[in-house]
Amino acid sequence: MFRPRAVALVGASGRADSAMARPLRYLQEHGFTGEIYPVNPNYDELGGRRCYPTLTSVPTPVDLVLVMVPAAHAAQTVRDAGAVGAVAAIVFASGFAEVGAEGATHQAELVKAGREAGVRVLGPNCQGVLYTPIGLSATFTAAADRPLNFHGSGGAYVGQSGAVGGSILDLSMEMGLGLTAWVSTGNQADLNLYEIAEELLEEPDVRFLMLYVEAVADGQTYARLARKARSLSKPIVLLQCGRSEAGRRAAASHTGAMLSENIAFTLVSRQYGVNLVNDISELLSVAAVLAAMPRASGRRMGVVTSSGGAGSLAADQGEKYDIGLPELDAATQTALAPMIPAFGALANPVDVTAQLFNQGADAFGRVCQLVADDPNIDVVAVLLTMVTGRAAAELARDIVHTAQSLSKPLLVAWMAGHELTAEAREILKAAGMPVFHSVGELTRTASLIMPAMTPQSMPESLKPAAEITAAQIESWLAANDDTGMALLDTIGISRPRSCVVHDAAQAADAVAGLRGGAAMKLQAHTLAHKSDVGGVRLDVDANDAARVYDELVASAKTHGVTDVDGVLVQPMVPSGVELILATTAGRDGYPPVVTVGLGGVTTEIYRDVASGLAPLSPGEAYDMLRSLRAWPLLAGFRGAAACDVAAVVDAMVRLSQAAALAGARLGEFEINPIIVAAEGRGAMAVDVLMRIDGQA
Repeated sequence: MFRPRAVALVGASGRADSAMARPLRYLQEHGFTGEIYPVNPNYDELGGRRCYPTLTSVPTPVDLVLVMVPAAHAAQTVRDAGAVGAVAAIVFASGFAEVGAEGATHQAELVKAGREAGVRVLGPNCQGVLYTPIGLSATFTAAADRPLNFHGSGGAYVGQSGAVGGSILDLSMEMGLGLTAWVSTGNQADLNLYEIAEELLEEPDVRFLMLYVEAVADGQTYARLARKARSLSKPIVLLQCGRSEAGRRAAASHTGAMLSENIAFTLVSRQYGVNLVNDISELLSVAAVLAAMPRASGRRMGVVTSSGGAGSLAADQGEKYDIGLPELDAATQTALAPMIPAFGALANPVDVTAQLFNQGADAFGRVCQLVADDPNIDVVAVLLTMVTGRAAAELARDIVHTAQSLSKPLLVAWMAGHELTAEAREILKAAGMPVFHSVGELTRTASLIMPAMTPQSMPESLKPAAEITAAQIESWLAANDDTGMALLDTIGISRPRSCVVHDAAQAADAVAGLRGGAAMKLQAHTLAHKSDVGGVRLDVDANDAARVYDELVASAKTHGVTDVDGVLVQPMVPSGVELILATTAGRDGYPPVVTVGLGGVTTEIYRDVASGLAPLSPGEAYDMLRSLRAWPLLAGFRGAAACDVAAVVDAMVRLSQAAALAGARLGEFEINPIIVAAEGRGAMAVDVLMRIDGQA
């Protein structure tokens, strides 16, 4: 696909205004190193080259065929491609599955023809391929009218949308980011984005991938691509559109209602270091930094600025994106002191003030070098305000010279009008350095190029949980547990002893046997949240149990709950921190997701949750807890005793193992709350919501 020795263009046009005239022109203008064969019976010559009447009349073998004929004739052209030895065909035409039943028939015929002929098909309804190392411009996008940067950045773009892809190609050229490869995959009838991306990872000229995807349906394929990219140290920057929230809105559990429909994809991306971005500008900014600069090794930023106010903004934005602005080492501050006036600032941010620019053309660069050399800094951020005109150009040259000598990335935000800083911006652009318009834009990009937060050091007291076996889970599934309590017993998560009663007299006897207050809860398969219908009573004594039973059943009828299956009676559990702990089944090849957070009836209000992929290690479970805003409650807030974090970690690991073994059959399993007692006193699962999704 990317290194053909000969390309045939079937349906090439001689009309200058036709989109199908562009591929031949682009191949010639951009210096394709192989042979080019136009094919169209209506012409003897195109672009100064002999034009052949049929593909089979081309005199030498062809590796790649550009299919520029209408949809109804595309399948036969692919068959002809196989007959002349081609290994790949790019089908530009629309009119396939995207337009309905007739088009879907054409697409099925196209795929069949490719398989029978031994030809891999890109498209249909795509805009083709660019591969700059050999001048391959097999596309009709008008973005290729620009002079392409054939030195290349090492960046390879693959996307499903041709129009968005064309915009990305055009904008990348405008900002000085010359792409090494560019691919529009269209309908993906045969070759898909992931296959193309995997092939590009093998190309030595490709250093990172930029992906635009409209759906990430195959979790295993996506994980394989991300894993391969990480193993080759070739980062992926990914922009996804069409994120559906329909599934989240329809979820029965608290957890399902709080989690994004895309959570498993997000977690897999995080696991393998994929840079997820939110729009095209972020995609291009991150790509430009990856192309021109060293990789960031941590999340600590040193700020050098000509404005104290800009430095303060950087500190605020750093907190927003979990970026530290640590104080510079004492040795660094000592080295900076002779260059920074007393009314400046040395610690971080470093406010050089306007006086620094009177100390020579390389003074600012020397400050940046010292900050970059500080052992506490991973990324240097340069924030400039109204440095303009000739002074700006000299400063830009100094910044470029310094940035090219650093082993850490240096990002620049220039908050001044383009007209007043045009020359400076062109100098930075020529060096491949993006110029950000604001402190927020720079800090957001910095956060995307930085590695994920460093895992917390797990206390030695957190021991690995006993491993749950497949036999245990299969036995539990075979027993048709309809409440979820049996699963807790199977995997060793503590719960209060309980029983279900079916009349008022049974309720009174059950509570009397507890020798203390009881919790009484309605039981009904259709009732996900008992408190919504007044279905929970706490601290009930034996004298009131019969009356409370009748009141609970009456409340269910009032709220239209018709499948009441008794009332659950439990002893009251000692107070502690209430958490929610849940799993949701993986779909489309993604693993199950485990979620923990602040629990109880208000869990959806606070939405303080963290998620990870099953199965969890104890360290991963601990890091999830540490990431919660509610962590201080577990650690011991304002003199309160620390909670039994080890017990929660153990429960998280056990439940995650069960979810991984059950797979899609365990649709949802939610413990809310699991009450965490003081250190050494355990954690108790008080209430459970479960959905079984059938057999494997």
